[in-house]
Amino acid sequence: MDKEITLNNGIEMPTLGFGVFQIPDFDECKKSVLEALNNGYRLIDTAAAYLNERAVGEAIKESGVDRKDIFVTTKLWVQDAGYENTQKAIEASLSRLGLDYIDLYLIHQPLGDVYGSWRAMEDAYKAGKLKALGVANFENDRLQDLMMHNEIKPTVDQIELHPFFAQSERVQWLLDNDIVPEAWGPFAEGKKGIFTNPTIKEIADKYNKTNGQVILRWLNQRNIVVIPKSVHEARIIENSQIFDFNLTDEEMKQMSTLDDGVSLFGNMHDPATVKQLGGATFNIN
Repeated sequence: MDKEITLNNGIEMPTLGFGVFQIPDFDECKKSVLEALNNGYRLIDTAAAYLNERAVGEAIKESGVDRKDIFVTTKLWVQDAGYENTQKAIEASLSRLGLDYIDLYLIHQPLGDVYGSWRAMEDAYKAGKLKALGVANFENDRLQDLMMHNEIKPTVDQIELHPFFAQSERVQWLLDNDIVPEAWGPFAEGKKGIFTNPTIKEIADKYNKTNGQVILRWLNQRNIVVIPKSVHEARIIENSQIFDFNLTDEEMKQMSTLDDGVSLFGNMHDPATVKQLGGATFNIN
């Protein structure tokens, strides 16, 4: 996979980005985003519910990198679902980020008035405030339904993807429908000894790489955009160094043997999970 991928509306999106989930502290988030931008990252992924859009915006402003060269993603949380609420949420995100437009705007969860939200997003897209529209955590059936009953097709679905939850069929369906899969939690948040896993390490040693770099390359070679997170500059730099090697078909198969086929972060088909997420509110300001 190249360093950029063309979305179904013609917009170019970097295939490697920097995520800021679980970095709510303003100074820490700003510093990390600045380090990412200074080290060549051009995709920054945030969300209203991460409570750090202001820090991301400040880092972008201070970085000296031309705005048109930075691809900014943010997301709509469930509490702001619905047409009018989404209109307000888009304006609020633009204000917090200090930007005239957002490159990619995602519905964060497939909950609440998704269709009202999507219509508001379509209007903001036509007005030039959003350059691309997408979703996160939508199963393929929900995406199919969304496509059938709306004008503008989603460009991206950001979903849980890592070696222990490869979701091969789901990813292939997205690719077949010209929707880019994007991986959140590519390192499974460090669970199950992923950074020392012997199968991954054997491949990593061959290329003088780390387990993390192999994981990101494995995802990229499956045509999946990756947004690893770190607050340590050395790791931020390390995570970016994935374009100077390619895994063989055999190594890709080795990686696939790690797939347990089970989410490590909750089942969206469980009513209790839906109730928990759907009722979660944040003091977004």
